[in-house]
Amino acid sequence: MNFKRSTTSMAIALLALSLISMTSIQQDAFAAPLGMAITATADRNSNTINLTGTTISKMNDVTFRVTSPSGNNLVAISQVTPDSNGDFRTEFKIGPTWTENGFYTIKAMQQNSLYSLKVLVEVTNGMAKKTSVTESNLETGIYEAYTPNVAMDAGLELYAEAVLGSTTIEISGTTDRVSQDITLTVTAPNGNKVSVGQVSPMLNGEFTSTITTGGSLWKQDGFYTVTAKQFDDPKYTASAEVDIKDGVVVPEFGTIAAMILAVAVISIIAITAKSRLSIIPRY
Repeated sequence: MNFKRSTTSMAIALLALSLISMTSIQQDAFAAPLGMAITATADRNSNTINLTGTTISKMNDVTFRVTSPSGNNLVAISQVTPDSNGDFRTEFKIGPTWTENGFYTIKAMQQNSLYSLKVLVEVTNGMAKKTSVTESNLETGIYEAYTPNVAMDAGLELYAEAVLGSTTIEISGTTDRVSQDITLTVTAPNGNKVSVGQVSPMLNGEFTSTITTGGSLWKQDGFYTVTAKQFDDPKYTASAEVDIKDGVVVPEFGTIAAMILAVAVISIIAITAKSRLSIIPRY
């Protein structure tokens, strides 16, 4: 009889333990995700930094603080309320208080710093560098996954700048793949390659190079195409055009300037001729 009672008690205990374990597993399986994600974007030489993000805590405001590269100055603050989906956005205008050059820290906080994230945006001489950076501490549950609202592969961008009448072309650009060198080629208007080189991006994705014009390969006048290529992917191939004449960069509005000069010369000749006629005595 005692043996039966012990067996029954043990069975009840095991059943209770199983129920507790199943309840715990079910609670873990349907646990709500926690956290927040933010993205900072800025165009090259722009004075605006855009902040977007999402949070699980939809009922609490998100506070932003922007500090200077030295960490000594608070240059901007903002506070936004997430919408019904938990999404939020704000922007910062680079102004007179942004006097330092370097990486500004944008910190997003929610629920008394329970959720806290930081992103860095580089600013030089009051203008932002090309930026697209995302930080996240979201923890997803089993049946819910977080999908970033920005493309993870930003690709490559190229800029070709030159002083009018100069013999050098300044190349700059950005890429989100810093482990691979970038091939730079210059193609003449007739399709011939006149320059080929490589440049390694820096840790922040920026790259620069200088191309010298002139010489026997640059005899053809017209638009030369500068191409940057990093991978066999259209997102990592970019190009820009530079107008070259007699081996130097053609001044913008060159034709208009020549027309203005021609009109000015003709006007001077006409005025001079009229003045001479006016001083001839009449009989």
